[in-house]
Parts: sequence; C-alpha cells; structure tokens
Amino acid sequence: MAEKITPRSEDFSRWYLDVIREAELAENSPVRGCMVIRPYGYELWEGVKAGLDRRFKETGHKNAYFPLFIPMSFIQKENEHVEGFSPELAIVTIGGGKELEEPLVVRPTSETIIGHMYSRWIQSYRDLPVLINQWANVVRWELRTRPFLRTMEFLWQEGHTAHATAEEAMEETLRMLDVYADFAINDAAIPVIKGRKSEREKFAGAVASYTIEAMMGNGWALQAGTSHYLGTNFARAFEITYLDRNNELQYCHTTSWGVSTRMVGAIVMVHGDDQGLRLPPVLAPIQVVIVPIWRKEAERSQVLEVTQQVKTALADAGIRVHLDDREEQTPGFKFNDWEMRGVPLRVEIGPRDVKQQSVVLARRDKPGKEGKEFGVPLTGAATRVKELLREVQKSLLEQATAFRDAHTHYVRSYEEFKEVLNEEGGFLRVHWAGTSEDEARIQEETKATLRCLLLEPPEGEGECFLTGKKTDQVAIFARAY
Repeated sequence: MAEKITPRSEDFSRWYLDVIREAELAENSPVRGCMVIRPYGYELWEGVKAGLDRRFKETGHKNAYFPLFIPMSFIQKENEHVEGFSPELAIVTIGGGKELEEPLVVRPTSETIIGHMYSRWIQSYRDLPVLINQWANVVRWELRTRPFLRTMEFLWQEGHTAHATAEEAMEETLRMLDVYADFAINDAAIPVIKGRKSEREKFAGAVASYTIEAMMGNGWALQAGTSHYLGTNFARAFEITYLDRNNELQYCHTTSWGVSTRMVGAIVMVHGDDQGLRLPPVLAPIQVVIVPIWRKEAERSQVLEVTQQVKTALADAGIRVHLDDREEQTPGFKFNDWEMRGVPLRVEIGPRDVKQQSVVLARRDKPGKEGKEFGVPLTGAATRVKELLREVQKSLLEQATAFRDAHTHYVRSYEEFKEVLNEEGGFLRVHWAGTSEDEARIQEETKATLRCLLLEPPEGEGECFLTGKKTDQVAIFARAY
C-alpha cells in the first residue's frame, strides 16, 4: 500500500492528500470544498474531542447547542465582525418554497446568536461568569480548500464566555490558550508556540487574539487553535449587561475560543513520514495491532489461540487493540497496511513465539530492527506494551520539537529574511516594530505572514529587522496553511 504514497520530499501537498486517501481518513464529497470524514478519521477526531472536552469540563465549562441558522441582522450588528466574515458567508434566502422575510446565515461562528441569548440570560453580577462551549459544524465559503486544513464545512468546538470585568475575561482568554497548548503538547505530541496575533491577523471583532502555532513537516506554520478577548464589542452590540454590586448597569466582557478538525490535519503533517501516518498513542483510534503469523494449517489454531489471549490481556489493561486475522492477506501486507495507518505499536506472534511463550513488539516511530523487541514474555506483555506506548508518545513529541527547533531561524535584516525563507523555510524569529502595512508588504513580496507575537520573548530589546527601530517585541513569520 505504501508505494501509492508520494514521498514527502518530492511533493509534500501530494503526500498529504495520498496519506488521507490511503489511510481512509476522509475523501472529497460531491459538494465542492466539502469532505466526507471516514470512520478512521472520525475516530481520530473523537480522540481530539475527548481530550479537549475533558479539559473544558475541568475548567468549569458546560456544553450547550445553538442554532445553525443566524438572522442576517445579527451578523450586521457588530461592524468589524460583518466586514471580516461577509466574503465567507453562505446565506439562505428561500425556505419551504417561499422567500424569507429576513435572510438566514449558515453559522460561520456563533458570537452573535450566543450574544443574543446571553443578553436574555444575564441580569446580575450573580449570573456571572457564564462559561459555555459548543461542539458544532460551521460553514465558510472558502475558494481554495484542502481536507481537514480548510474546507467549506468543518467541525469544531467554540467556547463563549461572559465575565464581569476585563481582568476576568483576559484571564479566561489566556487560560483557554494554555488548555489548547496542553492538549497539543501532551495528547497530540505537537510542540506549539503560544503568542498574540497582530492587529492585521486578529479575529474580526476581537480586542486581542491569541494563538497556538505549530510547524508542519515541510516547515510551514499552521494555526492550530485561537482564543479571543472580545472586550465589550459584542456586549454593546447585543446589550449583554448586568447590574453590579452597586446596582449600576455594566457591559459584560466576553471571550471566544476554538479548535477545529484542522487539528487532525496537523497530526498528519507533523508526525507523518513516507510510509504514511504516525499517530500519537493518546489519540490513535487503534493503539496496538496484533498480527498472527503461520505457514502450516497445524500452526494456525495454536497461534490464533495465543493472539486471542494477548488481545484480551491488552483490552483488559485499557489498551485500544485490534486483532488482524484476515486470512486473505500476507503478514507483510498487514505490516505495511497498519504502518500506513499510523498504529503506534504492532504485536507479532508466530509459531516460534508460541513455543517460547513470548511476542515480538514493533514501534511505528522507529523504523526497522531499531524499533523491534524480540522475546517479550506473554505474562508481562501488557505491562511492556503500556510502557512502550508512553515511550512512543514521548518520542513523537521529541522528534517534532527537534524538527521545529532545527527549522527556526533568528534573522536580523529583511535581506537575510528573504534569503533564509527561500533557501530553508521554517519559522523566522525576528524583532518586530512594523505596521500592518509593513506586514502586508512582506506577505505580498514573500508569501510569509506574521504568525504571532511571542508572549514571553527571552531575547530582550533589539532592532526591528525591517524598520531598524528599537523594540522588545519578538515575532514569528512563516509561510502558512
């Protein structure tokens, strides 16, 4: 199967599409720009959902659901918001065969309709904070699409909270940024950089936007999650007010934050290799695959009996395990098939292993003999498998971090910037004191965008690589998806 996958070094975009097709994560739908998420891809998304949802609930958030259709007048209430989203809106004008009195927008994001509801639910400081998350689909009329990374319809979660003060709302905004970073690093094994978006790149209607940025396997950046402090912009547009302790009417301070199915694309592009996927064990739909091996019919029943015992022991230990007992496929085919699907660990059991009461373990993160362990006793197999899954998780994070660090370059001049970007790519770390116009010029000339302004740059003061002005602000620029 792996021969169908284009090498990453030859064409990274084609490799990405090949892996998604061959691993059966998703495929194009009859509707342009939309995708069908296949069961294996959806199980991976369910892993993302579970990891995030647990963290949301641990930080006091509750799930709710709001309508897919939003009145056009709601979208128009917040000027920056409508201006930012108008090119991407899908609008319904006919329903039940009749023209609607007011057009309905198919949800591009839910700040407006949730703001409307919050204005009805919040009366007093006693009602605050309101901490709600929604798991939903959204539609943005994208022209250039790519599975998981950018599609017209995608799945995501969007958190929306309301607070009494700016301080509380900012604390929430940064807390959720930390939650996203914790998930990315510890579950997805993706090292991310936390930072603030520039004025030019921030969310339409936000006072400040924060992001986690990840480096893909070709050195490009991917915005993997965002958290926005909305100030009182939406509160003023939708009259979200409360009576404070002095019985005076105040506007709420609101936040919103989201992670989407592009996280699945990030997992593919950060960890994948020329053989296909390499999935972090925490999120892998199948953590361990067992492949029985026999040549003669007499060996078959003995091998299958032991593989069933091992499967039961692993399942009892809480491991997501699959026994591949397909008889029409060779063991070699199965090895390639499950490697391509990124299963973190393979258990091989043949007649010799049955005699020795042991198994062979093969790690997906280390190729060939380097990743194999022979003669692992049956009695301790489940314990050893759990240890190895932890090692694979750690190894994938270490590999991705080493790759990111090796492809991050500090540059001091615009000439050096262009040279490094064209020759090596990756993240360009710079002192920055430029304007939105400067950003636009850089993007036009180099296709690189300002990914984020670092929250805690260790460099201290320096000269802006473009303007020469003194600044302590450090930015990351990169070409991005």
